[in-house]
Amino acid sequence: MRAAVLFFGGPRREKVAELARGLAEGLERGGHQVDLIDGDHDIGRKLTVYEYIALGTAATTLFGGKLDPKIEQYLSQAGTLLGKKSFAFVLRTTMGSHKGLANLMKVMEKQGLFLRFSEIIRSREEAVQVARRLKLDR
Repeated sequence: MRAAVLFFGGPRREKVAELARGLAEGLERGGHQVDLIDGDHDIGRKLTVYEYIALGTAATTLFGGKLDPKIEQYLSQAGTLLGKKSFAFVLRTTMGSHKGLANLMKVMEKQGLFLRFSEIIRSREEAVQVARRLKLDR
């Protein structure tokens, strides 16, 4: 299956990128074709060709779980997303992770993505394990 791991780094760019690389690695080990997309730099890249989309970020505020507004803007211009299977993930922080994940899921569903799974992840190793548990083919 062709999958995209799309991430928006924001203030914790390196940590979120590391999680995204771990997810991509785990999905590739599962025999899937995976493209890693940096949403902050690969502006305008269409997601229509992908059957599965993993989207991750970090909350931009400590308590509120706010997300970068670029995420919704990117998705609205990313082609046909209606009904595509997806996975939402956020970087685990001391506070705001749960709210950030809930907000990310709302944005994804608003754009028509079909959420199959969501997770708060703290390390690359954990991301690889999460990717192994994802059931992309179903």
